[in-house]
Amino acid sequence: MSVPHIFNEQLRARRRDRAAATFPAHDFLYAAMADDMLERLGDVSRVFHRALVIGCPDQRLGDALTALGCTVTCADPGPVWAARCGGAPIREDQLSYEDGAFDLALCCGTLDAINDLPGALLGLNRILEPDGLLLLSFIGAGSLPRLRAALLAADGDRPAQRVHPQVDVRALGDLLTRAGFAMPVADHQPLDVRYDSLFGLLADLRGMGAAQCLTSPPPPLTRAGLARAAEQFALGADPDGRIAERFEILHGSGWRPSASQPKPARRGSARVSLADALKSRI
Repeated sequence: MSVPHIFNEQLRARRRDRAAATFPAHDFLYAAMADDMLERLGDVSRVFHRALVIGCPDQRLGDALTALGCTVTCADPGPVWAARCGGAPIREDQLSYEDGAFDLALCCGTLDAINDLPGALLGLNRILEPDGLLLLSFIGAGSLPRLRAALLAADGDRPAQRVHPQVDVRALGDLLTRAGFAMPVADHQPLDVRYDSLFGLLADLRGMGAAQCLTSPPPPLTRAGLARAAEQFALGADPDGRIAERFEILHGSGWRPSASQPKPARRGSARVSLADALKSRI
């Protein structure tokens, strides 16, 4: 089955490379995702030795894993960021690593703009050894509602697609299961960021390398359209004049299946019925 070509991979890489110079001023989303990943990893008792980090605009994940005793391979869709961390540019849906090459994979902030997310998850499963762990985070459905409304106002009665399509938390859980991960978990974390104007939000999106990279880009906004968008965005201002925009961060995890992992009990094997158990509590 052919994969829809929604995103322009070359444009996406250029967006990330152009953001490299000023990224530290716009890194709040990546920082939130990376911190959450490391916190979740801290709850895992298993010791890891060979880690892959996809999405490396800085060294924080690589350094943290190195401190835990891992040999770390870094990769990024943007060649500049990849080179800074001693890695190589990659496409998540075309991973070339050998089967079972890693026992841990962290994919931070990149899976929201790839054409074949199911294929990427299958590939991430393949490159993990049995009982290897995947942790991932990216922006999902429900993000940027005020920006969407502002851009609709800008386009009037002829709206164009200006914001990326987004995956919701339920779909992420289903995709992890379909990709063959054991014990898949998907959840989401809202993050509200307050801006003085629409232009502050747009500067952040450019500065983190997240500007639109659609294969069929929308026509540029006219000056009048941009003014309408800014006016619509400002309608949501709080009494202090600042506007809260929401980012929904999706978090996912799953394990490469292994015979050593705990298995669910066989259906019908329970010796006490749920009804009897509840009666005993009444």
